[in-house]
Amino acid sequence: MKNQLAVNWDDFLKHYWQKKPVVLRQAFPNFIDPITPDELAGLAMESEIESRIVSNKDEKWDAKYGPFEDYSELGETNWSLLVQAVDHWHEEAATLVEPFRVFPHWQFEDLMISYATPQGGVGPHIDNYDVFITQGMGKRRWQVGDRNPHYRQFSAHSALLHVEDYAPIIDEELNPGDILYIPIGYPHNGVSLTESLSYSVGFRTPTSQEMLSGFADYVLDNVPKGIFYQDPTLQLSDKPYQIQPYEIEILRSQMCALINNNDLFLDWFGKQTSQPMHELNIIPLDPPYSYEELVQEIESGASLCRVPSIRIFKLGDHGYVHGEKIALSAQFIDLLCQKSQLTRDDLQDGELLQAMLSLVNKGFWYFDQ
Repeated sequence: MKNQLAVNWDDFLKHYWQKKPVVLRQAFPNFIDPITPDELAGLAMESEIESRIVSNKDEKWDAKYGPFEDYSELGETNWSLLVQAVDHWHEEAATLVEPFRVFPHWQFEDLMISYATPQGGVGPHIDNYDVFITQGMGKRRWQVGDRNPHYRQFSAHSALLHVEDYAPIIDEELNPGDILYIPIGYPHNGVSLTESLSYSVGFRTPTSQEMLSGFADYVLDNVPKGIFYQDPTLQLSDKPYQIQPYEIEILRSQMCALINNNDLFLDWFGKQTSQPMHELNIIPLDPPYSYEELVQEIESGASLCRVPSIRIFKLGDHGYVHGEKIALSAQFIDLLCQKSQLTRDDLQDGELLQAMLSLVNKGFWYFDQ
């Protein structure tokens, strides 16, 4: 059973989105946890899944990274288990992401789930992303401060960056179905009052510095012919050691011309932003399907399912998935983006079937009988 979200998004966007934090009481009425603590602990035992345990005992912070083999020595209080990208690995938990798909898909990062014992938490900190924290089983107390660029941050542990004391503007207990929204840059601290589960849906965008670096790497790989500075109308100067303003302007315009090359920039951004932020359960087929075998499976009634949380977007008339450009007409790109499961009725066009053959063989889609 999927949890139904009861939020007025128009009101939320007007008053809260990237403006200020808010508690949305009973945003998920009659909330049902889609995962158990034991299932979460089991995921943290897998080497390909990112996880960590954070503890605070006798006022000493500690953090360990998974995979974990045993939890018996942790005790009953003051620790929490955090597992990243659970939407990649647990089908029921992934349903919690769907209500938030109203936001731009390219900004979504992952669903992180935290299990905590009483007094467990990760300490006061500031995140570089927007996050919706849904309270599952149990209760947690959250304190959120105002945004201030002058907060002092310090390492409480080599893996934990904490923030100095702050005056809370929100100090609330969350019950099952409540959501706490925290925009980027607001200090916050959640302490579990009982055994509890929390579900964090995060939205993150790369910094301009990161994007500039990524675009530069793309240009080096995809613009093989070097662009050199040239000045065929050069006039001799009595100060040849001085770099002239017009020379700087030529250099700047040459660099800006690369970014302003629309085809180049869009292709980079589509491939860059569709790359996974976390490990995905993708297994290329070996041996691969032939076209005839693919059609036979579809005609037998099998559905094609997209790998959970694989990143797929439409940019202009082109589609991008998992860092690759999809060679398909625009209407089929819309179909692949909108539907996570394709049936025989969807798969009647030869162009689409040919593209799906490649996508299935790469492990991006799979058959569900």
